[in-house]
Amino acid sequence: MKEKNQNFFFELNLEGDHCIKHAFWADARSRAAFDYFRDVVSFDTTYKTNRYNLVLGSFVGVNHYGQSTLLGCALMKNEDIQSFKWLFECWLHCMGGKAPKGILTDQCALIQRAIKLCMPTTIHRWCIWHIMKKIPSKLNGYKGHNEIEQEMSHVVWNSYTKKAFDRNWIDILRKYGLEGNKWLSELYEDRHIWIPVYLDHHFWAGMRSTQRTSREQAEREFDAVNFHTVIPCATKSAIEAQFQHLNLLDFGSSIQSSSTLYNAPDMNYPREDFFFIRLVY
Repeated sequence: MKEKNQNFFFELNLEGDHCIKHAFWADARSRAAFDYFRDVVSFDTTYKTNRYNLVLGSFVGVNHYGQSTLLGCALMKNEDIQSFKWLFECWLHCMGGKAPKGILTDQCALIQRAIKLCMPTTIHRWCIWHIMKKIPSKLNGYKGHNEIEQEMSHVVWNSYTKKAFDRNWIDILRKYGLEGNKWLSELYEDRHIWIPVYLDHHFWAGMRSTQRTSREQAEREFDAVNFHTVIPCATKSAIEAQFQHLNLLDFGSSIQSSSTLYNAPDMNYPREDFFFIRLVY
């Protein structure tokens, strides 16, 4: 790949027997796209390859249509802090040392520590979907657990001030005798990293979860096919189709033929205007 395109980036970390311990790669398209869509990035490690039992990690951003765009991939033998630190440092080096403003990950203390070390100015957010999904299994031993789940969901999603969330959360713990639940206590201590009312004043490009919808997942796979593919328009608007034709086709083709990384064409609009156009049309 490096022979075909000098802007293809890869890094390997091998063990003594020359087996892969860590591997990271990003093609020229991903590196150029990061310049435009680096505000918010999702990092996901919920996949594993069957044959070699290596953890697959992916960095994904959101383009001006609200669609997923791949910003790098990795394979890791272990999910420890040194592995995450190696990966984040490698990814930052690949992207010219520019850290995103926000990053979304699964609930993981090791990832959290590695992000603080490698990207101290980046706002870190946990995937709320994974946390809410755990509630039934964590609370099914309590009487009235269905009611607890419903009330907690309401408090998480419908608290519009920090004081309201704190008050309502504590009220639920007292009401159902959950003050001694360690998992809930730890979630409350970390509320600044996953509760919407603590985070939504920051820009997140519409992301709250590392798991996009099935449509968005299909778009991610479509996006990664090759350099010639064009992501379908998010709507049937003729204006959106014309905008894509005039800008995205030229953007993608120039990345492929370019011999230097940062000579992608002028997109004609500031990055924030793309989101405005997406909302209007």
